[in-house]
Amino acid sequence: MYKLIAIDIDDTLLNDDIIVTESTKQALAQAIEAGVTVTLATGRMYSSARKIADQIQLNVPIITYQGALVKTLLDEQVLYERCVPVDAARQLMQYAKEHNLHLQLYVDDILYGTEDNARIQAYSQLVNIPYEIEPDFSKLIDKPNHKMLIIDEPEVLDHHIVILQGLLGEQLHITKSKAHYLEFMHKEGTKGHALKYLAQHIGATMDETIAIGDAWNDREMILAAGLGVAMGNAVPMLKEIADYITLSNNNEGVSHVIEKFIFNK
Repeated sequence: MYKLIAIDIDDTLLNDDIIVTESTKQALAQAIEAGVTVTLATGRMYSSARKIADQIQLNVPIITYQGALVKTLLDEQVLYERCVPVDAARQLMQYAKEHNLHLQLYVDDILYGTEDNARIQAYSQLVNIPYEIEPDFSKLIDKPNHKMLIIDEPEVLDHHIVILQGLLGEQLHITKSKAHYLEFMHKEGTKGHALKYLAQHIGATMDETIAIGDAWNDREMILAAGLGVAMGNAVPMLKEIADYITLSNNNEGVSHVIEKFIFNK
């Protein structure tokens, strides 16, 4: 019944040791052998997601930057792309500067920060990607940005997200991928938009898709998919809207979905 499975990476495909277990790799390989298209749907940049895709030997288009970029792995062809509108990007840059917020840009699949601090260092280590420092973001802000990211304490972000929704909510899709990550994309740069595009691209209906995730940034694809699955470790709000709740990322939750809904075990 299902032709396409889109899987979030962090805290979904990866366990807390930041690895894909051998059991999960085997389940994915079996699904692919059965004719199912398995893809990644992540907030990570393409170069970071590609490293995970290589681990599980995927050779399909993958959804990156929360859905702002769908790009093939074999020939790196861009299939779907939505960038942050320049006017909104400039407003967000100015807001971050005025409120002393740590802002990151992603230009030409390169991670940029304005200063070399603990936040960008930790982020770089997590996604296994180097970064560059550009103290003057005005040199980059007019270039195509697939997303912008503010990193801070959860309570700080919870304060600013209300204000930023009022300022930029009509222009940007604003979401959280982790409690301390606040992300900004084009209105059509969501995992839900990208999943719909990819389903059409491979000739599948939305009823024939499965989406698996754990965080609020997975909301759009969980709602769009024929079967929206929340991990056992997912945030409560995602569990409330999911069609099914699987095991946690440390208990082979992705494998469980494949066994139950692909192979009816």
